[in-house]
Amino acid sequence: MHWRSRDILKRPEWSKVRALYKSMGYTDYDLDRPLIGIANSWNLLVPGHINLRQVSEHVKQGIRQAGATPVEFGVIAACDGIANGHDGMHCILPTRELIANDVEMMIQAHRLDGVVLLGSCDKIVPGMLMAAARLDVPAIMVVGGPMLGGCEFDGRASDVTSLFEALGMLRAGKIDEAAYNKLEECVAPGCGSCSFLGTANTMCCVAEAIGLCLPGSATIPAAYAERLRAAQQSGRQIVRLVEQGITALQIINRKAIENAIRVVMAIGGSTNTALHLPAIAYEANCEIGMELFEELSRTTPHLARMNPAAAANVPDFHHAGGVPAVMKEILPLLHDDALTVTGKTVVENIARAEVRDHNIIKTMMNPWARKGGLAVLRGNLAPNTGIAKPAAIASEMHTFTGKARCFNCEEEADQSILDGHVREGEVIVIRYEGPKGGPGMREMAKPMKLLYGRGLALRTALVTDGRFSGTNNGCFVGHVSPEAAEGGPIAIVQDGDLITIDIPNRSLHVHVSDEEIQARLAGWQRPEPKFKKGYLALYARLAESADKGAIIRHKCE
Repeated sequence: MHWRSRDILKRPEWSKVRALYKSMGYTDYDLDRPLIGIANSWNLLVPGHINLRQVSEHVKQGIRQAGATPVEFGVIAACDGIANGHDGMHCILPTRELIANDVEMMIQAHRLDGVVLLGSCDKIVPGMLMAAARLDVPAIMVVGGPMLGGCEFDGRASDVTSLFEALGMLRAGKIDEAAYNKLEECVAPGCGSCSFLGTANTMCCVAEAIGLCLPGSATIPAAYAERLRAAQQSGRQIVRLVEQGITALQIINRKAIENAIRVVMAIGGSTNTALHLPAIAYEANCEIGMELFEELSRTTPHLARMNPAAAANVPDFHHAGGVPAVMKEILPLLHDDALTVTGKTVVENIARAEVRDHNIIKTMMNPWARKGGLAVLRGNLAPNTGIAKPAAIASEMHTFTGKARCFNCEEEADQSILDGHVREGEVIVIRYEGPKGGPGMREMAKPMKLLYGRGLALRTALVTDGRFSGTNNGCFVGHVSPEAAEGGPIAIVQDGDLITIDIPNRSLHVHVSDEEIQARLAGWQRPEPKFKKGYLALYARLAESADKGAIIRHKCE
């Protein structure tokens, strides 16, 4: 069997490399085994990653048990929650590309034989999946697991975003400051990715649905010993993948991507998957468009409901059967012969899966909804696409018409909502927040939660060329393309224009004539870039539009 690392560890030509390893304490015994990289995004900044040092130790145990040598390196990871609502959010989506690049560079520079990817949160998991596909070496994903739910608030287990809702309630006089401060102490009881079905946990489920995580492992809570046992098993399994020559692109392919989209639709996953799955597919040489999301949404029932669509959180979903139970239910819609990191197919992996709580996971015959959790909208306000999440939108809000109230950045909208200037029946338009215009496509979690707190979630709507957190509810459409910074029609909407959101008919329309739209666009001027140096300036120049996954193209074409 040929290992990549052997190419640079043979004596006598490569004794210098062996000496460098030995300077760190490695022995001939270590260097005569496969070298397995551990791309660990552990840090002391992100709740979903603070446990990854312990998780990594169990991965290393498994690697050594199976007869290989673990070699660990660090990867950046930023927290959406900490970055939310201020300039830091510009940086979050662009880190996805940095993570993919860093993992690629470390694996290639050191000619490692395989890699275990350790991450948990919104851009880290997709960035690592992109790297796995780009590298095409044996790879396995190990996530840190979801946080347990917090204290009860507003009729359900709270989470960190409950504080945004509570802030709106505080400003509206519905709760006092003492109750608000008490909530801060109990919404996040421990480590893990936030307990709701946001982008973090959605992408962990995607990693499992694609086949790059061990079955059932994506939703094991961070606090459980089961999480550590799964990490150790993953360490053993990556060595088997190296021995069997099973590489990432044998797993991450068109079949796997379609399976993942089906699972996202079935669980009502985050709108951000419409950014990340096209980016992963690009790296896997099987590019997809928004039409695939729409096709699979229309033919996949919505089976599992979690916060923000229901009171149950992701640990509850895990106990109900998790991803394997959902895949078992929708098996007739899946590519059941798709290969996974177990070395087995999807159908083999889920043979013993079962739904343990039908209050959370429904059946194909009795779903929560006949169509999937995401919807692709088009119209004169979104000529390319816009993305909505009907799974988190009350049925009475699936169609909404209101007068536009326009803001050219998130901060303006947040302040207006807090000051009580946004009124019932309005459609808030937040623009110049797309991949290029933001730059970095900030998420609009805060304004949505502030609307909820002020009692306007079912009386207003929000349309943006930015994106949303998976925790949002209310009526919202994001990812509007072309974005304002590229001269999309969202740039010329004016206060008072009527806007109709029609999810059943997949339409986003501003009630302005084509002639008026063209006249306004003729007078539109591209704004000055918000960042004129550094990585964000580079990202703004290179990033594709949201309907293309906000990717940075790097292939010779």
